[in-house]
Amino acid sequence: MRLLFVNRFFFPDHSATSQILSDLCFALAARGHDVHVVTSRLWYDDASDRLAAEETLPVGRGAHGAQSAGVRVHRVWTSRFGRGALPGRAMDYFTFYLSALWRLTRLADRNTVIVAKTDPPMISVVAALVARATRAQLVNWTQDLFPEVAAAVGMRVMHPALARWLAVAREWSLACAALNVAIGERMREKMRARGLPDSRIAVIHNWADGEAIVPQANAFGGTETNSLRREWQLEGKFVVGYSGNLGRVHEFATALDAAGQLADRDDIVFLFIGAGHQLGELKAEVGRRGLANVQFRPYQPRERLAQSLGACEAHLVTLRPELEGLVLPSKFYGILAAGRPVLFVGAPDGEIASLVEEGQCGQAFHVGDAQALAQCLRGLADEPARARVWGENARRLFDARFALPIAVDRWERLLAGVARG
Repeated sequence: MRLLFVNRFFFPDHSATSQILSDLCFALAARGHDVHVVTSRLWYDDASDRLAAEETLPVGRGAHGAQSAGVRVHRVWTSRFGRGALPGRAMDYFTFYLSALWRLTRLADRNTVIVAKTDPPMISVVAALVARATRAQLVNWTQDLFPEVAAAVGMRVMHPALARWLAVAREWSLACAALNVAIGERMREKMRARGLPDSRIAVIHNWADGEAIVPQANAFGGTETNSLRREWQLEGKFVVGYSGNLGRVHEFATALDAAGQLADRDDIVFLFIGAGHQLGELKAEVGRRGLANVQFRPYQPRERLAQSLGACEAHLVTLRPELEGLVLPSKFYGILAAGRPVLFVGAPDGEIASLVEEGQCGQAFHVGDAQALAQCLRGLADEPARARVWGENARRLFDARFALPIAVDRWERLLAGVARG
């Protein structure tokens, strides 16, 4: 198959959409498919540095031992204002739309399947225009539903009239597609509610690399083997982790309230690893409350992800209830792969809450129920065997449903069906 993916970030960038896309592209190229990626020359968190405009990234031996041609990466020009201010980010989006439109039109033909992700928002409209012009097949890979997400988080520029217009354009692009891939059942329900027929929707969850991220020995109360725990002076602590983007869609007040209630426990530490829109505000609030049991660390390189996830005895996943079905935090899958309990703060009937209950791998909490969260953490710290059982169940759920080979098989079958028309 000739496959043409479009997303603003790609390997070696470490952002969530980049990592997921890179996994799939390299896996499909290794199976012998002709894989191209149209992306930007920017890094997610560093607009000052630019990547090569054109390159072929090797993947080694492909299907049946044949040498794969690798992934052909086409990095288009964009402005590079970065993520600091909304007007600059909008200009980065706009210039990517124009450059991607030009490059996609030159690369696509009737034998191509275009797969459009959702960074930047509304790139599916550009992809739909190209698919119409070139007679290529289109698959939309929906990581979030925009403009509903922007309206839900209260972005001031998202005037109701503008939101309605953007929703109409987005729905046109979904209707143009042969298939639209949702990353969860709640998202499928949202799409169906907007009038998209079931025949045009498929659900394929995101994933983690279960070979790179493996469960590590639970260090709490035992011998320290994790170098990051020693480096960060966490020896002998029960560490509650949050790993990834600290974005607008996440809720942190419940965790900070729980940290306040656990201030008398020197053995329980909250560790936030990552960056994002709420990082500065979160640090300021921790300082204002004088929470000595909360630490912050930057994003870790992907090759250290197993260690950074394994440095924690349990992990927080948060999602504001009004965002349920519009996004699904991809950090969830890495936590499962690492064999750690999931402590979810959000809608108790939401997607992650349901999966946690199904897998018996953690506990879900209402937003604001800091007392229940603190009580759960006390229990896990006092009874480490319970955390180990939840962690073993987490890895078992991961291996059964969310391992990378399972997702690649599903994607390959889906794309082959689309390519056959």
